[in-house]
Amino acid sequence: MRYQGKAVVVTGGSKGIGEGCSRVFAAEGGVVAILARGVEAGTALAKELTSKGPGRAIFLQCDVADPEALRTAIDTAAREFGRLDCIINNAGSHPPATPIDDTSIEMMESLLKLNYISTFAGCKYALPHLRKTNGTIVNISSLVALIGQPESSAYCATKGAQLGLTKSLAVELGKEGVRVNAICPGNVDTPLMRDWAATLPDPASALERVSGLQVFNRMGTSEEIGRIALFLATEDSSFLTGQAIEAEGGASLDY
Repeated sequence: MRYQGKAVVVTGGSKGIGEGCSRVFAAEGGVVAILARGVEAGTALAKELTSKGPGRAIFLQCDVADPEALRTAIDTAAREFGRLDCIINNAGSHPPATPIDDTSIEMMESLLKLNYISTFAGCKYALPHLRKTNGTIVNISSLVALIGQPESSAYCATKGAQLGLTKSLAVELGKEGVRVNAICPGNVDTPLMRDWAATLPDPASALERVSGLQVFNRMGTSEEIGRIALFLATEDSSFLTGQAIEAEGGASLDY
């Protein structure tokens, strides 16, 4: 019950890492606003989490690439819960491998809007509520923001921008009692990962190869990332701000 009586907004909260965060916070007694575009998945998850308890969840349909829609959803959640203690800026996308020569400016702009501008807007619009609760911001970046990834320059750039924002806001907001941190997941077994594998000639072999990149010989789970987010959102991490936690199962070691 480490989040009992507290409220969190999770963008992209109905699937993948966002779903893992929603599940962990609700299981710890929190009230969770699941923001996502898909009504069916979001509604079903909110109903399931509320039924399981001890926390509860609501679903708010929202396209985070629309800043005004995001602001409305955040304000609605804060009004519904009577407070807001954390926002987890998770929503985003990883396009298929694309060399820079084939990456159009329009594609770069679209990805920047979804992966980074939505994070900036989420922080901006959550802050009036977070200042009242000495709340926290958790930005879901990526390991490749730190180490790079071939044929993914657009994606890596947007994820790197999240880290710059995290560190800058940590300095700006520290004196106000608001902490800002990021998580940089490596390979996590999510629907997005499986969708990527499905585009390859041998999906099973691809997933096995990716699993073998970690020292544990497996990918991470969404709930494992959710537990790191919970740590960053509670007093257990009260002396941490501006950090980029590499949650990568040792994948970047022993090269």
